[in-house]
Amino acid sequence: MAKMLQTTSVGSFPKPPQLVAARAKFRRGEISAQALRDAERAATREVIQLQEALGIDILVHGEMERGDMVAYFAENWEGFSQSLPVRSYGNRYYNKPIVEGAVSLGAAAGLTVKAWQEASAMTDKPVKGMLTGPYTICDWSFNTYYPDRRSLVLALAELVHEEAKALEDAGAHYIQIDEPAISTRPEELDLAIEAMGIVTRGLTARTISHICYGEFDRIYPALLDLPVQQLDLEAANGHYALVDLLARYPWPQDKELALGVVDVHSHRVETVDEVKAGIRKALAVVPPERLYIDPDCGLKTRTWEEAQEKLQVIVTATQAVREEEGLT
Repeated sequence: MAKMLQTTSVGSFPKPPQLVAARAKFRRGEISAQALRDAERAATREVIQLQEALGIDILVHGEMERGDMVAYFAENWEGFSQSLPVRSYGNRYYNKPIVEGAVSLGAAAGLTVKAWQEASAMTDKPVKGMLTGPYTICDWSFNTYYPDRRSLVLALAELVHEEAKALEDAGAHYIQIDEPAISTRPEELDLAIEAMGIVTRGLTARTISHICYGEFDRIYPALLDLPVQQLDLEAANGHYALVDLLARYPWPQDKELALGVVDVHSHRVETVDEVKAGIRKALAVVPPERLYIDPDCGLKTRTWEEAQEKLQVIVTATQAVREEEGLT
């Protein structure tokens, strides 16, 4: 029988101090691109080793080679340029892409494959392939080329599909397509669903979409039509109001839920009892064989120590619930 209540993470990890230093040196022209790549690979190994030591079931590579989840793709694909930095939240900024021409993979086909392969070679556990979805890339970019948002979203969906297929061909069994922007424009949910259908068409890997911090009460239960096998949703930040919303409707038999049980925008580390209570609340809605446990979102905004402590709480609480409920 497959392990129940498997633990995982959403994607990004904080960059270790040595990688932060290497990035600064590279910007100043003090080290080569290869030296920076070596530092990214070493940091990825730290991420893999930490997850293994904690006992996480399904790993992520930590996105050490990426700055921003949208800008990373725009910097490598054709049709984009960059604006000056814009604020994303708090005091964090990113160079918002500008779509100035027809988008294409250009020479960057299979952009995410090498990092996934390197991380997978460091562990015997599964590692998720990580992509940003077409709707979010559109929403977090300026469009000066396509006649409307729909045209751009669907063009981007074809590119993300090619990336997903490249990951699957390389051996990825889990492919996550992040779409945080879906929850911020409820009126365009149908477009996001249409685009995700393009991304996931023909894939045999388990497909996942992470969505966070939005008006879920306006997109649920229609969100269940998103053509992925697993929805990864934040719950801790909203004090598990999301689970109350999910409980209003029968959970579909063809969907898995990854439940965010630690708030990645808080320095406070949750207690084991708090996380156990959140898991038990979700178990009243989703059966254990289709419930996964993870943080609310990527951990890049936390310190390395905070990320480790929050993941440790997840593992400890999940194992306790497994034992108490006879799910081991």
